[in-house]
Amino acid sequence: MSRIRAAVLGSPIEHSLSPVLHRAAYRELGLDAWSYDRFEIDEAALPGFVAALGPEWAGLSLTMPLKRAVIPLLDGVSDTAAAVEAVNTVVLTEDGRRLGDNTDIPGIVAALRERGIEKVPSASVLGAGATASSALAALSRICSGEVTAYVRSQARADEMRRWGERLGVPVRTADWSDAAEALAAPLVIATTPAGTTDALAPSVPAAAGTLFDVLYDPWPTPLAAAWSRQGGQVIGGLDLLVHQAVLQVEQMTGLPRAPLAAMRAAGEAALRARP
Repeated sequence: MSRIRAAVLGSPIEHSLSPVLHRAAYRELGLDAWSYDRFEIDEAALPGFVAALGPEWAGLSLTMPLKRAVIPLLDGVSDTAAAVEAVNTVVLTEDGRRLGDNTDIPGIVAALRERGIEKVPSASVLGAGATASSALAALSRICSGEVTAYVRSQARADEMRRWGERLGVPVRTADWSDAAEALAAPLVIATTPAGTTDALAPSVPAAAGTLFDVLYDPWPTPLAAAWSRQGGQVIGGLDLLVHQAVLQVEQMTGLPRAPLAAMRAAGEAALRARP
């Protein structure tokens, strides 16, 4: 039986949970010929790696800093990925094409829907990086009103407003020094690196809504822990990671339904085992 390969690429990559999730899916689906690895690849090494992929390759998962760098190397990009100029999934077809997609956006929507969040009247986004643009794209599907983005520079503010115009989302920007005000929104999506929102934990309101914190390690973040203590609903980065990985598995394997529960259980076990 010929082997079929997939992998996650990025830098740094050693702590990625993607191999845990995808391998759990393969076991559950009986895909004994499939393997999933991780490779430390930066932007300079990416073209050579992609060019060397043989017919045994089914797909790639991409993390930072490769989500935009991969686009010129592809034969096609989905409308979802094109909307935010970010690809986190590459499917290699039998006829040799390399097709890019972004499963972060529907992954955010699916994670919210799983917790009963179908529509919100307004929302706040903490941060302005690549994940923030995916969050805006997700909010374009579920938010009926204004999104306020809290950022650290005028350049980031301008960028978030441009993304909002492109995605059809009314975006207001505010300085990071006022980020505590973000926590009063019915939905808060935190897209910043570890430690960035720690100082906001004492400002969680008594009537907290829903916090979607995209971090998963370490977990819970101080903000997420404080949110839970106030009785608010918390959605974590593992929820996003699992939902976007489910979509990746389905695209790469061509099978209609990936095993969400088994993948989540494997991710939770892996996180518990980390020192």
